[in-house]
Amino acid sequence: MAIQSAPPMRPFVPVYGPRPPTALEHRWPGPSRPADAVALGATGMAGLVAAASVPLDRPGVGWAVAGLAGAAALTALSLRGWAQPTAIGRGPAVPPMTHSGAIRPLWTVATVLLLSVGTVRAAGWLFVLCVLTAAVTASLSVTAGRSLPALVVTSVAVPVAALRGLPWVARGAALAARRWRGGPSARVGATVGVSLLLVLVFGGLFASADAAFAELAGRVIPEINTSSLARWLYVFVFATLGLLGGAYLLAAPPRLAGLERPAKVRLRRLEWALPLVALNAIFIAFVAVQLTVLFGGAGHVLRTAGLTYAEYARRGFWQLLVVTALTLGVLALAARWAPRATPRDRLLIRVLLGSLAALCLVIVASALFRMHTYEEAYGFTRLRVLVSACELWLGSVLVMVLAAGVRMRASWLPQAAIGSGVAALIGLAMLNPDHFIADRNVARYQDTGRIDVAYLSGLSADAVPALDRLPAPLRACALGDVARDLAEEHDWRSWNIGADRARHALGGQATASLTWSETCGPRRITW
Repeated sequence: MAIQSAPPMRPFVPVYGPRPPTALEHRWPGPSRPADAVALGATGMAGLVAAASVPLDRPGVGWAVAGLAGAAALTALSLRGWAQPTAIGRGPAVPPMTHSGAIRPLWTVATVLLLSVGTVRAAGWLFVLCVLTAAVTASLSVTAGRSLPALVVTSVAVPVAALRGLPWVARGAALAARRWRGGPSARVGATVGVSLLLVLVFGGLFASADAAFAELAGRVIPEINTSSLARWLYVFVFATLGLLGGAYLLAAPPRLAGLERPAKVRLRRLEWALPLVALNAIFIAFVAVQLTVLFGGAGHVLRTAGLTYAEYARRGFWQLLVVTALTLGVLALAARWAPRATPRDRLLIRVLLGSLAALCLVIVASALFRMHTYEEAYGFTRLRVLVSACELWLGSVLVMVLAAGVRMRASWLPQAAIGSGVAALIGLAMLNPDHFIADRNVARYQDTGRIDVAYLSGLSADAVPALDRLPAPLRACALGDVARDLAEEHDWRSWNIGADRARHALGGQATASLTWSETCGPRRITW
C-alpha cells in the first residue's frame, strides 16, 4: 500500500492588522495629516517673538507683545481651519461652529488682557496671578468644553497636546524640509538671512561710529551673553511648545461628549433632600446671629464671645470663606445628582438649593463685613485685599447659581463662573491694589498716627505716588527699596506705566537719600 506524502507545510506568515486604539486615542484621535508649513511657521515665529520680548524676572510690555503674537498665530490657524478644513491636517472632521466655539475669541481677548496687565502694573505678585490665569484662558480659547468636568480637562489640555503632538510636528517638519530643498522657500530663507547679515554688519559699524546711535541700539537690542542666550532658548522652547499644543488642539479637538452628559446616577428624593434640609437649618441659625451683628447687635455678641471687635472679625473671616467655597461644591453635587423628572422634584430643587444659596450670600456679606472691620483696625495688606476680592467673586457665583435655578438650566454656568473670576482679576488690576493699599494706610496714618512702614516698604512701584505723601523720615524708609529697584537699568521689554509714574514721582531724587533709619522701627514684613 503506497503511503501518500503530506502536502508541504506553508511557512507561517504573521498577519499584522491595525493596532486597536487606546482609550485616549478613542476620545482624542490625532490629526490624519502631519503639521503643515503654515502651522509650523506661525507657531515658530510667535515663539521667536516671545523669546525676544518676554522679561522673565518682572512685568513689562514684552509680555503683552508675546501674548499678541501668540494670539495672532493661533487665531490665523483657527480661521484657516474653519475655511479650509484640510489645511491643518484634520480633514473634513473639523467640528462646526458651536456656542462654545463662538465664545473662544472672548477667551483669547481675556488672555491678551491678562498678559497686558504687566504693561500697566508693576506689582509682581499680581502679575503672577494674571499669568497663571492666562494659561487657563489660553487653553479654553482652543477647546470647546462647557460642563465643569470638560472645563477641568480642557484647562490642562495644552501641555498634554504639546507632548502628544511632537510626532505630528516631527512628521510635518520632515515633510517641510523635503519640500524646502530647491523650492521657492529656500530662496526666501536665503533672502531673509542676507538681510539679517546686512543689518548686523552695518548696525555694528554705525554703533561704533556714533555714541547716540549706540545708546539707542543698546536699548532696543539686549546684551548678548550666556545667561541671555539660555533665557531666550528657554522662552522659545516653552512658548513654541505651548503654541504647538494649541495648534494640535485646533487640528484634532478632543471628543468631550462623554463629559458633557448629565449624571447617569440620580439619588432618591430623601437621599439628597434630608442632608440639604439639615444644612439649611444650620445656615438659618448662623445667619440669624450674623444679622444681629450686622444690624447693631455686635455688643451683645462680643460680650458673649469675650473678644474685641477686631479679634472677632479676624477669627471668623477665614472660616466663612471656607464655608462659602464648600457650599458651592455642595450646590454643584446636589444639582448634578438630584432627580428632576417630576414637577415636585424640580420645585424641591429650587426651594432647597435656592434657599441655601441665598443664605450663603448673607454669609458672604458677613465675611466681607468682618474683613472690612479688621482692615479698619489693622490696615490694608495684599492678602486681605486679595481674599476680599475672592469672597466677592464667590458671591457673584452664588448669584449666578440663583439665576440658573430659576429656569433649571445651568449649561452656561461653569464658563460664566470662570469668566467672572477672570473679570474679577482684571478688575483687581484696574483697582491698582498696591497703590490702593498704600493710599489707605497713609490716610489711616494721617488720622491715627499709626502705620506699618516696614510692610509698605515692600510694595511695588505702583505704590510710590501714595507713599510720596508721607513725612520725610517715613517717606525715605518706605521708598528706599523701590527707588533702588527703579534705578537699575532695564530695556524696553520690562517697561510699564506703573514704574514710569514712580520715576516721575521720585523726580530723579538720589537713592542715597532714601535709606532706612531707626525712626522707621524694625524691618519686618506682615501679611
